[in-house]
Amino acid sequence: MVTAAVDRLDMLHLLTPYNVKDLRLSGHVIYVGKSSMEVAVRMESLEQGKPVQTMMLGRFTMVCRDAVTHKSRSVSPLILSTPEEKELHAIGEEHKVRKHALQQGSLSKVPPSSAESRILHELFLNYGEGSVFVSDSQSEESFDIPVNGVERVWMEDTKIESLTLMYPQSRNIHSKIFGGYLMRLAYELGYANASLFTKCPLRFLSLDGLTFRLPVPIGSALRLTSTICHTTTDEQHRALVNVWVQANVIDSQTGDEQTTNNFYFTWCREDGEDLKRTVVPKTYQEAMQWLEGKRAVELGAEIRGLRRASE
Repeated sequence: MVTAAVDRLDMLHLLTPYNVKDLRLSGHVIYVGKSSMEVAVRMESLEQGKPVQTMMLGRFTMVCRDAVTHKSRSVSPLILSTPEEKELHAIGEEHKVRKHALQQGSLSKVPPSSAESRILHELFLNYGEGSVFVSDSQSEESFDIPVNGVERVWMEDTKIESLTLMYPQSRNIHSKIFGGYLMRLAYELGYANASLFTKCPLRFLSLDGLTFRLPVPIGSALRLTSTICHTTTDEQHRALVNVWVQANVIDSQTGDEQTTNNFYFTWCREDGEDLKRTVVPKTYQEAMQWLEGKRAVELGAEIRGLRRASE
C-alpha cells in the first residue's frame, strides 16, 4: 500500500500544550474502490472530567500496488455490518464524487466562473496597476504605495526556495524517501514563508491538498518552492494565508528536474489587527493560482462551519 494523496487535514480547535494533555489518533477505512481506499483519520483530546473533543480530521487516499510489477492490485471489499459503517461508506462515496467534480472543475482544465472573473476584476481595480499608476515609468514606485492602508505584494515576489539532499535515513519500506518527511519539509518552508509575509506567528489551519505524483529517490536533490497564493480575513481570523509548495526532484547526474508533489496549506491568526498586506497576481497563471487559493480557503471555512454546527 502506498499513499496516493492527502485529500484534506482540518484543524478544528486550537491545540497547545496548555489546553490538551493527551491525544488519541484513530483511523477507519470508510470506502474501497477497485485498487484504492479512503481512510478517515481523527485526532481527539482526552481530558479527565471533560468530554472527548475532536481536534483534527483528515482524509487519505491509499492505493494498492504489486511489489514486483508496481501495477495496481485489487483490494478486498468492505463488509458493512452496522448503520454507522454504512453511513461512513456513504460519506466516502460522496467524497469520491466530490473529488472527481473538483478535479474536472480545476482551473487547469476549465476557465473560472463569471463570479470568479468578476472578483479578479475587482482585485485588479482595487489593488492592481490601474488603481494608483500615474505612468508606465512610475509603475514600480507607484505599486509600493499602500491602497487604503493595505500594502500590495506581487505574487512572484513571495517565492522562497530550499534545496535538500535526500539521505537513506529518511527512506520508507520501498527504499524511497518517506512521504511524511517530504510533508515536514514542505510544511516548514510554507510556514516560514507565511510568517515572513504576515510578519507574525501563525497557527496551522488546514492542509488543503497533497498529491504524490512520483517517488523521490535516495541521493537526489529536492527543490521546494513556496508561493503565497491567497490572503484574506474573515469573522474568526485576522489573517488567512494560503501557501502552495511545489516539490521538484533533481537527478544529480543528469540534472533532469521533475515535479513530484504539490502541497497546499492554510495558516491563520485569530487575534491582533487585520492583515495589512495582500498578494496580487501579475500574470494569468498567477491569477488562477490566486483563485485556487481562494477556493481552498472557502472550502475549509465551509467544513469548519459544518463541524461547529454539528457540535
